[in-house]
Amino acid sequence: MIGGTRSPKVSVVVPTHDSGPHIEKLVASLLRQSLPAAEFEAVFVDDGSTDGTPARLAELAAAHPHFRVLRIENSGWPSRPRNLGVAHARGEYVLFADDDDWLGDEALERLHDCARTHDADVVVGRMAGHGRSVPRELFRRNRFDATLANSPLIDSLTCHKMFRRAFLDEHGLRFPEGPLRRLEDHRMVVRSYFLSRRTCVLSDYTCYHHARRGDAGNVTATRLDPAEYYASLREALDIVDAHTEPGPLRDRLHRRWLRNEMLNRVRGRRMLDAPEEWLAQVVREIQGVIRERFAPGVAAGLPPLQRVLAHLAEQGRVADLRRLAEWETGVRAAGTVDRHEVAGTALTVTVSARLESAGRPVTFAADGDRDLLVLPVDDLDPVLRDMTAALGRSRLDVVARRRETSEEVLLPVTSDTRWVPGPAGERHLVHHAVATVDGAALDAGTWSLKARVTCAGWTEDTRLPLVLRPAGDGAAPAVEDERALWTRLRRAVRRRIGRR
Repeated sequence: MIGGTRSPKVSVVVPTHDSGPHIEKLVASLLRQSLPAAEFEAVFVDDGSTDGTPARLAELAAAHPHFRVLRIENSGWPSRPRNLGVAHARGEYVLFADDDDWLGDEALERLHDCARTHDADVVVGRMAGHGRSVPRELFRRNRFDATLANSPLIDSLTCHKMFRRAFLDEHGLRFPEGPLRRLEDHRMVVRSYFLSRRTCVLSDYTCYHHARRGDAGNVTATRLDPAEYYASLREALDIVDAHTEPGPLRDRLHRRWLRNEMLNRVRGRRMLDAPEEWLAQVVREIQGVIRERFAPGVAAGLPPLQRVLAHLAEQGRVADLRRLAEWETGVRAAGTVDRHEVAGTALTVTVSARLESAGRPVTFAADGDRDLLVLPVDDLDPVLRDMTAALGRSRLDVVARRRETSEEVLLPVTSDTRWVPGPAGERHLVHHAVATVDGAALDAGTWSLKARVTCAGWTEDTRLPLVLRPAGDGAAPAVEDERALWTRLRRAVRRRIGRR
């Protein structure tokens, strides 16, 4: 009991700095929690705010006994506030949240129940992204004994998870406060994955809403210093190397940083918008990490596009990276609903989709028994562009997205991928999927559908014209075709104008 003798079940640790109105969504979500207020606490650690944040926090603490506030001199980074929050936490479990994010209404109750039921040291709750990416593959299903070897845990390295407080203390798991501040959560979280006796992934409820502030005001949004950033990345790799032997597992874990923190910075619009001198520094740092730290199997396990990007970065070919980025900005997914039908309580949707660039399909050229990705860069080893191994990982997912909250649900599908011949010996891939929506699968609200194509190194979404509204009582969802809806709306507007 807060203020009594019984410790709370959960402590939510929140670093704040000049949060302004952005903190209000988090506060509102804490006040809506299904876990009783007497069973959790929120520990706000203010990192030297100069705006009205301290006064707002003091007001909240005065009104709500389970809200506590610590104030410190500005440290300039979330690590120290988080560490102090853990030191002052009284809960059996600790959940880290950022001041501009928010929680699902049942997040604390569900995460704690999962942790206690499975005696977990770490619980990873499903996330929804608002203007920023979140893991997808990890949350396809619940995982109650997840490890780095048996699941894609490595895809989720932000700290927004629930940790047993005794586990954090036992292993001294804290956020680094030294000069290498970047990727502080990666280093803490990857250590926790290796040390955890049991890690659970709760995928059947959206626990955490991860947002990007429109004013880019959060402290980690400032442009990174390449030398500092990749020195921090090397420390994360050191942790992996200390807990693994050379081989497929280490390669797969290393591949996550190559893909996300390295190659994603030198592709598409992100590269084209970067200052040239800064970009050259980034490429030099990436080049050094690839050459010094990665075994050949790291890049070899990537799909064709990313193998090419890794090769160009390792060779320092900035001009070719820019040429490829200019072409890649035109790559999109295009999809159609072939048909949909209701049978009993289920809706079945049949979808086709493909990758396109500037309205034409992304193509592959035949080379003996191989199909090579066609790219606007010369002098590339055919092995880099070979689609053969990646074909089995290509797929089409159908995603339902709730408009009110932006949460996403991957619908059950059966799918296949087929080659379609084109001119001059080239061909392209068309993906087909049949998705089923059970009447009880979606919560109340309005759900739009997306086709998500994963192929050759891209994962691209395209909106489908169907809108679903759950009917309740186990009935199949009501379906509207947005194209027909807009046609009716345009006709109604024309009639009204005509009458006037």
